[in-house]
Amino acid sequence: MPTAPNLPLGTASLLVTTTDQWVQTVLADFNAFLLDHAACERKASAMAMTFLVRYPDRSAILEPMIELAREELAHFHAVFKFIQSRGLLFESDQKDPYLNALLPHCRTGRQDRDPEFLDRLLMAGVVEARGCERFGRVADALKDADLQKFYAEIATSESRHAQLFVDLAGQYFDDATVRDRLGFWLERDAEILADLPLRAALH
Repeated sequence: MPTAPNLPLGTASLLVTTTDQWVQTVLADFNAFLLDHAACERKASAMAMTFLVRYPDRSAILEPMIELAREELAHFHAVFKFIQSRGLLFESDQKDPYLNALLPHCRTGRQDRDPEFLDRLLMAGVVEARGCERFGRVADALKDADLQKFYAEIATSESRHAQLFVDLAGQYFDDATVRDRLGFWLERDAEILADLPLRAALH
């Protein structure tokens, strides 16, 4: 396995920043945002478990993905408590336009599973970095002290998750390969966000 140093991934790596208009859209319908956030945490937990099923031979990711799945589920539970306190009900899943636009750029593993593996790791890392940035914006804008504290903590967790995916990629691929493909995913993130309509949702 490569021993190249790991590449940092944080909000500073993102090519575009979230607009104030998005923040105001979230604050204007925060109940909808909470419901979407809960769905995102549940899906993130399932995504981590999917890595175990899809790549059982990549031993370095197994324990981290189990821990990640547990942490994301704990986040879901925390958001659920806020939802319950507001008397809200879960709704049917809505498709995430951001993720749906990212996924077609992921290479498939029909002949060589390595490109697919690298893409799924780095795509997940960029998604987590964007989540870190947006949760941080929400935390800064909220007036409720409990919600503000919660979203500041969530932003910190998302930052760790973003770096985790890049670090795991660095265990299987050389520095130049990771750097090049990470740049590709950061560009896709910026392009897709530019075309997304504003809504009270994480993406």
